[in-house]
Amino acid sequence: MIFDTHAHYDDKKFDADRREVLAAMPAKGVSLIVDPGCDGESSRAACALAQEFPFVYAAVGWHPEELAGIKDEHYLDKLAAWAVHPKVAAIGEIGLDYYWKENEPKEVQKKCLLEQIDLAVQFDLPVIIHDREAHGDIFEIFRSEVPAGTRAVFHCYSGSLEMAKELAKRGYYFGFGGTSTYKN
Repeated sequence: MIFDTHAHYDDKKFDADRREVLAAMPAKGVSLIVDPGCDGESSRAACALAQEFPFVYAAVGWHPEELAGIKDEHYLDKLAAWAVHPKVAAIGEIGLDYYWKENEPKEVQKKCLLEQIDLAVQFDLPVIIHDREAHGDIFEIFRSEVPAGTRAVFHCYSGSLEMAKELAKRGYYFGFGGTSTYKN
């Protein structure tokens, strides 16, 4: 059984053949898929795909690269409305991304991350964490501000081995993607 824990099938790159690709997954051995949202539209689309395909589950959240798209404080209300859907499995993809200079300032990113983690705690959902060039701040937030028992997966982990060991002691999980092959 293959469980694709992080696939953005709601992405426009799949517009031409999304339904065909997803319909073929069970025959290819893919039994479960989690489609994480990155903003309001992709979170809505992930929920729709989860509704349509029995093996697809959604995660809803606002990715740190998409925070400029938040028009008002009601974004949390939208996420909360989706979070009650029986096929929403997590809040995510959320986190911090200091790599792209055009992203919102660090303090805005931290505020939105903490708000979304709080939402996950309220709904007893795990979080899918994006961390790019923000390892120290992510570690400090999870060490000092995230309630014990909060479940998390650090998607596409690229922090240090020491940080991974400390996060693992707290029960968190890790995903490793293409970035683990980069020379640095």
